[in-house]
Amino acid sequence: MTVVITPTMIGQVIISGLLAGALYAMVALGLGLIFGVMRVLNVAHGPLLMLGAYTTFWLFQLLGLNPYLSLLVSMPLLFLAGVVLQRVLVHRVVDAPELSSLLLMFGVSIALVNLAQLGFTSDVRSVEYLTGSFILGPFAFSKSRVIACAFALAITAGAFVLLKKTRLGKAIRAVSQSREVAQVCGINVQRIHLITFGAASALAAAGGTLVAVMVAIQPEMGQVYTFKSFLVIVLGGAGNYPGALLGGLLLGLIEQLSSLFITTQVNEAVAYVLLVLVLLLRPTGLLKGRS
Repeated sequence: MTVVITPTMIGQVIISGLLAGALYAMVALGLGLIFGVMRVLNVAHGPLLMLGAYTTFWLFQLLGLNPYLSLLVSMPLLFLAGVVLQRVLVHRVVDAPELSSLLLMFGVSIALVNLAQLGFTSDVRSVEYLTGSFILGPFAFSKSRVIACAFALAITAGAFVLLKKTRLGKAIRAVSQSREVAQVCGINVQRIHLITFGAASALAAAGGTLVAVMVAIQPEMGQVYTFKSFLVIVLGGAGNYPGALLGGLLLGLIEQLSSLFITTQVNEAVAYVLLVLVLLLRPTGLLKGRS
């Protein structure tokens, strides 16, 4: 039986892709910050997102707190966790070869997942808060995804304003471009590293909070977001922060469009094929350079 693809169907998947892409971009921005400033490959970024999701779940389950208001708890909490993690472990591999940071953060990732399994079990949980869709003409907009997209865009815009307009943001960009020059100019590089890792962890926590309302929560849920964040960074260009937004939106669109034209089984491989193609054809990313 042949399925006829209509303009309405294409429009619907484009909407879904953009809604998902905004969330990917926000999460990937945190990973890009860590790599841009410290050259650390943080493969524990997804497990930090998972901790943000569990924070929202337990606040909702035990206290009945609105999941979106739990951003006010999950982001500061994971910011502090990121600062502690950077101070205790990550700072030891900042100047080491990138393989060292990869191995260290891989170990941290495994530890976080196992601790979550020990503390929360492997049971699948969910935050049943917002269901249904907004209907606009022939298109349906998932309520949870629309709100997640709005929060993701607002947080991403706030991060860009901080990086471009504030003194702290200019210091972060200076350290990203040249640590030695930044140090000569009087910037406390160690402090910037702490703040950057904390901020990136807070962005991951925000992603976890927004995802918790949309999908099931379990200890290994973060791994897929780690991979997608790396893919977003490769698409946009390593160290190019506006590129993270472009890469996230593109990934969301490509995922949704591929699901329309090919089977579900093949669709899961699209992201991996895309990663290989970008690395082969344009390894510097779509926007190249550093912002």
